[in-house]
Amino acid sequence: MVQSKLSGRQKAAILVVSLGPEIAANIYKYLREEDIEQLTLEIANLNKVSNEEKAEIAEEFYQMMLAQNYITEGGIDYAKEVLEKALGTQKALEIIDRLTSSLQVRPFDFIRKADPSQLMNFLQNENSQTIALIMTYLNLEQAALLLSSLPPEKQVDIARRIATMDRTSPEIIMEVEKVMERQLASVVTEDYTNVGGVQTVVNILNNVDRGTEKNIIEALEIDNPDLAEEIRRRMFVFEDILTLDNRSIQRTLRDVDNQDLTMALKGASDEVKKRIFENMSKRQAEMVHDDMEYMGPVRLRDVEEAQQKIVNIIRKLEDAGEIIISRGGGDEIIV
Repeated sequence: MVQSKLSGRQKAAILVVSLGPEIAANIYKYLREEDIEQLTLEIANLNKVSNEEKAEIAEEFYQMMLAQNYITEGGIDYAKEVLEKALGTQKALEIIDRLTSSLQVRPFDFIRKADPSQLMNFLQNENSQTIALIMTYLNLEQAALLLSSLPPEKQVDIARRIATMDRTSPEIIMEVEKVMERQLASVVTEDYTNVGGVQTVVNILNNVDRGTEKNIIEALEIDNPDLAEEIRRRMFVFEDILTLDNRSIQRTLRDVDNQDLTMALKGASDEVKKRIFENMSKRQAEMVHDDMEYMGPVRLRDVEEAQQKIVNIIRKLEDAGEIIISRGGGDEIIV
C-alpha cells in the first residue's frame, strides 16, 4: 500500500500522469490557476512510479468518487452503508473520513450562491438572531448588501448580535440550515464553530454605504459605547492610508503635526511612506525624512499613538465631508 507514503498532491499528480496528456489537459481546464501551478510542480518533481502505485491511486480515486456520489444521493449514512457492503467496514470508514474532511465547506453554502435580490427577500422577515448567524457565513459583499437593505433599527440589532456572538454549536447551525433549506449544503464538523465577533461587524461595515455605517455606529454609541468605540477604532487603520486618493492624503497632511507624522512613519510600511512622501513638497519630504533619521529608535507604543492620531484626523475629515474613504459597497456619488 502506498497511501501512507504519499501526500494528496502527489497522488493527484500521479493520477493525472496516468491518465495521459489529452485527459490531463481537459482536467486542467477546470482547475484554478494556483491549483494548476501546484499540480504541475508536483508532476515535475515525481520520481519513477510503479504500475502498482498507479493502480492503487486510481482505485482510491474511484472509491472516493463513488462515495461522493452516494453522499449526494442519500447522505453520509447511506454512503457508509453501501461502501461497507462493497468494501468492508474498515475500508468504508477510511474512505468516508477522507471524503468528509475534504468535503467540509462553510455552512449556508446554498445561500451564498443565491441571487442578491432573492437573498434579501428571503431573509427580510427572519428574526434578527437568525439573520445575524447567517450573515457571519456570507461573503462581505453579500453581508453588506443585506445589512443595508434592512430597516435601521434592525441593522443596529443585528450588528450588536454579530459583535457579541461567540460560539454556535453545529446542532444549532444544522437546525437553522434545515429550516432555510431542506437539503443541507455542507457537512458540519462536530467541533464548536467560531462565528461573529467585533471584527466581523467591522468587515461588514467597511463594505456598506456611509449612511448605514453612521446609523449603526451612532445607535451603538448610545446602547453600548465601549463596543461602538472598538468598532470605530478598527474601521480604519493607519495602513489604510493607501486606499485614500491623493487629494485626501494632501488634505489630511495639512492637519497633521510634523512630529506626529515623523513618529508615525517610523513604524510604517515602505508603501505608506512612499505614498505620503509623494503627496508632500520635496522640501517637506526631505525634512521629515531627516527627522526620522535623527530620531533614532522609538517605542512601538509611541508609534502606534502617533498613527492613531492621524487616523482620528482622517475620520474627522470624512465626517466633515472633506475627504472620502473608499468603501466596497455601492457607488460613491462625487459632485
